[in-house]
Amino acid sequence: MKVDVLLGLQWGDEGKGKVVDVLTPKYDAITRFQGGPNAGHTLEFEGQKYVLRSIPSGIFQGGKTNIIGNGVVLDPILFRQEAEALAASGHDLTGQLCISKKAHLIMPTHRILDAAYEAAKGEAKIGTTGKGIGPTYTDKVGRNGLRVGDILHNFDEKYALAKKKHETILKGLNYTYDIAALEKEWFEALEYLKRFRLIDSEHVINRLLKEGKSVLAEGAQGTMLDVDFGSYPFVTSSNTVCAGACTGLGVAPRNIGEVYGIFKAYCTRVGSGPFPTELFDETGEKLCELGHEFGAVTGRKRRCGWIDLVALRYAVMINGVSQLIMMKSDVLDGFDTIKACVAYRVNGEETEEFPFDICESVEPVYVEFPGWKTDMTKMTSEDEFPEEFNAYVSFLEEELGVPVKIVSVGPDREQTIVRYED
Repeated sequence: MKVDVLLGLQWGDEGKGKVVDVLTPKYDAITRFQGGPNAGHTLEFEGQKYVLRSIPSGIFQGGKTNIIGNGVVLDPILFRQEAEALAASGHDLTGQLCISKKAHLIMPTHRILDAAYEAAKGEAKIGTTGKGIGPTYTDKVGRNGLRVGDILHNFDEKYALAKKKHETILKGLNYTYDIAALEKEWFEALEYLKRFRLIDSEHVINRLLKEGKSVLAEGAQGTMLDVDFGSYPFVTSSNTVCAGACTGLGVAPRNIGEVYGIFKAYCTRVGSGPFPTELFDETGEKLCELGHEFGAVTGRKRRCGWIDLVALRYAVMINGVSQLIMMKSDVLDGFDTIKACVAYRVNGEETEEFPFDICESVEPVYVEFPGWKTDMTKMTSEDEFPEEFNAYVSFLEEELGVPVKIVSVGPDREQTIVRYED
């Protein structure tokens, strides 16, 4: 068997949580391979709404193995809050969830460092969520990090050493903080973390593959936030692309199977950074309102714009996407005209390639389509799709060179239409 990968192709918030929940019945194990609690996956079913930050979205499917991989950074406090909230709603995780010993821990001082660094940037701030993600990954590559497995091996000494390094940095930044209450809660949450199976996840996942078990790797954020291939420096601190599943789980490239690429029928971005198709008019506000474009974790309002096929073609190429999944199609139901960016005009020249820097001088080149002006939220079959919508989907498939397998017409798991079976 191989590991199938599901990831976002835009700037995050594409709706990965819902799709993983829809796909999980066919998999034996669901894994998270990168990111931290700054990314929220929203799932809605049976009249309930859930937001997952670190826990794999397969947790709602009974009998599935859920693994937090080595590429994830974990905050014990936020993890405990998330796990206890799920338990209170009837979803006990202790028998289903495993955590890699090699996953790095977000310390209280990482959160404080995050705030201090962002404050020091002033107007040049990146728009971090302040969850300590960046400083944790910095310590990881700087070989100063604490890992989950360390709580079983001389942890107090390792923690004190790492904390001392952070305090030296904060002193140099002249940043005032109070860590006492946060640190107390963190250590209590660390004890809670020990209730779960702490595993050598790379061995477990490869063993599952050898046994013929099916595994789905769930990414966080989106391709355009990848630290190498995204809109740097306005990116996250990990590899959000398909290759990140290999390093974030310990899986060989030859063991990657299907790559599901998720995108919205339009485009959004949260926080700072370039966004070529962003709309600053009533249309942008309408997309935000109809799409309920506010962060699941941060609550921040998302910037909205038309779909960007230059960036999407790039994301499909980088990830080796084999099947596409289009989300929030219903948000466009009421528009008279739909636009799609097919090229950029940079310094007077047109290009279909994603450039090194998508700065303010990038001008989107659009094509227009008639809107379908039809409520798609009650539709249950592709046969019900309006002609105008089918034309839009066919155009996207031709431009991207990959079939659109699934279309979402609403937030509930039941509002998901599979256009063809494997």
